[in-house]
Amino acid sequence: MHLTGNKRKIVNNLLWATGGKVINLVGSLVLGIIVARYLGAEQYGLMNYVISYAFLFQTLASFGLDSIEVREESAGKVPYTTIIGTAFWLKVLFGAVCILLSVGTAVVMGESAYTVGLIALYSCYIVFNSFIVIRNYFTSLVQNKYIVLSEIFRTFVGIAIKLTMWALDCSLTWFVAAFAFDYVLLAGGYISSYRHKIGRLREWKFSSSYARFMLKESFPLLLTNAAVIIYQRIDQVMIGNMVSKADVGYFSVAAKFVEVMIFVPTTIAHTISPVLVQLLGSNLEAYEVKVQQYLNISVWISILCSVGVSLVAYWMVLYTFGTLYLPAVAILQVLAFKMASASVSAAAGTMIIVERLQKWVFFRDILGCIVCISLNWLLLPRYGAIAAAFVAIAANLAAGYISDLLIPAYRHIFRRQTKALLLGWSDLIHIKQLLKN
Repeated sequence: MHLTGNKRKIVNNLLWATGGKVINLVGSLVLGIIVARYLGAEQYGLMNYVISYAFLFQTLASFGLDSIEVREESAGKVPYTTIIGTAFWLKVLFGAVCILLSVGTAVVMGESAYTVGLIALYSCYIVFNSFIVIRNYFTSLVQNKYIVLSEIFRTFVGIAIKLTMWALDCSLTWFVAAFAFDYVLLAGGYISSYRHKIGRLREWKFSSSYARFMLKESFPLLLTNAAVIIYQRIDQVMIGNMVSKADVGYFSVAAKFVEVMIFVPTTIAHTISPVLVQLLGSNLEAYEVKVQQYLNISVWISILCSVGVSLVAYWMVLYTFGTLYLPAVAILQVLAFKMASASVSAAAGTMIIVERLQKWVFFRDILGCIVCISLNWLLLPRYGAIAAAFVAIAANLAAGYISDLLIPAYRHIFRRQTKALLLGWSDLIHIKQLLKN
């Protein structure tokens, strides 16, 4: 099949993004196995508690600026040096505030001095994460190659550092520092790529007037991103506070596997989106057929994968993380179905973007956030970490399925989702036709 220059660029961009994501996910899983077996459930749980705790505050540091930056750079109406420079210094400012907030709230919540120290140490990554503005610029240029190379560099060097610490019998503090240092490595990769392909960082300019514009544009996205981050990551923080740090370790083990699994529906969504956009603009009837086919196949592949992982969860945990983490088996057997719920939500999200219906997305995420926090608050003290697995699925379904029934503009999506859940299995034999238009 002959591809035009622009289509070839898009396909190559997608291949680089997909390949890089696979390498980083596999590297993260392998490293997680090594570190978890070395640290033990209690310390591994504490480390993941610290990471999740700091991650909650990163939302404020990003302030929803990433999407606005990419949009403005793609439009090309303002010099890219002004856009990057303004976004960078805003992120640095908010990042410094977030470090203070994360440490301050940890003290107020009565965390031990050691835990507060770990949170302070790891939270420093937020400032270095400000260099993600370079990643955003390459994204606007449709040049994922340089992003992926930087991230692969971070993955392999980061693994080497942590393996060295493992060999030297280092303490938990060193591992927390190493995971924070990953962002220094990533920033270094981004800076190197930028200097090699674009120019010098000293050319970046901060504009106070443009900063006000960016903050005004990004504030609605801040609210949406905050809701998503909370219902996707707060479970480990709540487990650590309401159950135990060891249970955070068990939950994190299950989550590592699910993180890799969710890559499947996400990849399908990214791959099919261009086809759906083209059909919506040229052949509405064909679009209706294709989007239902996409929902059917994506949802049922995820359901079958969820069932498969749930059935072999015991052996997956035993032969990777070891007998010490067998309490994670029951959690994984439940949490595996998060892949199915995520697929239902991701498929709807694709339709919302393709059909330009983002106006009400915030309400979907708020519902997921409310369900996640309220159910965890009620169920964690009584049922332990496994309750968080059920709640994660419920929150995904609330945000990505039930909300589509409640929001009038999304009810046609809800009908398609329901049809996919009930009858979609019949389309699995047509998977080869999915990407044809």
